[in-house]
Amino acid sequence: MKIGKVSENVLKRSVFRQIKTKRKEVISGAVSGGDCAFFAFAESGELMASCMREAAVACGTNRNATAVPMEILLQKCVNNLACGGADSLAVQITLLLPEDAEESVLKQLMSEAEETCSKLSMQIAGGQTRLTKAVNTPYAVVTGYGRVKSGEVHTVKEAKPGQDIVISKWIGLEGTAMLAKSYREKLLEHYPAYLVEEAAGFSQYISVLSEATIARKYGVGAMHDASEGGVFGALWELAEGAGLGMSVDLKKLPLRQETVEVCEQLNVNPYELLSGGCLLMTTEDGNGLVEALEREGIPAVVVGKLTDSNDRVLHNEEEIRYMDKPKTDEIYKLEGA
Repeated sequence: MKIGKVSENVLKRSVFRQIKTKRKEVISGAVSGGDCAFFAFAESGELMASCMREAAVACGTNRNATAVPMEILLQKCVNNLACGGADSLAVQITLLLPEDAEESVLKQLMSEAEETCSKLSMQIAGGQTRLTKAVNTPYAVVTGYGRVKSGEVHTVKEAKPGQDIVISKWIGLEGTAMLAKSYREKLLEHYPAYLVEEAAGFSQYISVLSEATIARKYGVGAMHDASEGGVFGALWELAEGAGLGMSVDLKKLPLRQETVEVCEQLNVNPYELLSGGCLLMTTEDGNGLVEALEREGIPAVVVGKLTDSNDRVLHNEEEIRYMDKPKTDEIYKLEGA
């Protein structure tokens, strides 16, 4: 197996097929493209939603190119809950630290976590902290919990044939920011400082809460935040989870020029690069949703449609090709990642 997300075939064969125990309280569990699990409680008429994210976390001298700030890790967990239609309530945090870690590292990570949770109105409800030989850099697993009314759940199963596919903001934002920070000096040899700094600042766009809130009010079908595997991976996961095909115009996938420049210099495919901050939405009226988002200052574009076939097709002017299953994210291909 390769580093990063396991492949679609491995996921189906060695994960999903091993999950056989079912309970009626779990109304939506492990599924390709699913951002949350949902648990029903008949007495309240509401559901509890949960999601999990994990990553090596940036702290102190940790310069791993794929390490992320605690703030970003928590925000991505909240993004997953928002995609399911849930309002975030609490989070549990598990921290695995190298055996030589100082207490100051733990204190810094928890201080950053509390500051972020305060902004997101979430309580840290527990977790675990452990020093272990199993890791050589701080590693965090966060499990978020939220609440959603039973009639307002959004899963990939809400995607239907004929619906438009809308994408917010731009693809490759998260990966561009990470690369611009990790390879700053190399990029400055070719580009002006303002371009590199702008690219490094793309982490400001990671939250999808605003567009998810607007989409929920508008009457969106499914929502799925693009992340590891890039926009190509997210599109495939959406279609696979819904059991549908899709037709997508490659030229319409929104891409910032800073991302183009960074990816070109580092020989990275922007369509298969970490794309946190980019939300995929399906709806009967894509143009109407785009207008609703743009009225609130959120760029968005209709990039294609869902179909009732199994074909996932990319159109590039006159060229037509079929989408591949998600690959290892481009971020892992770089030296030091």
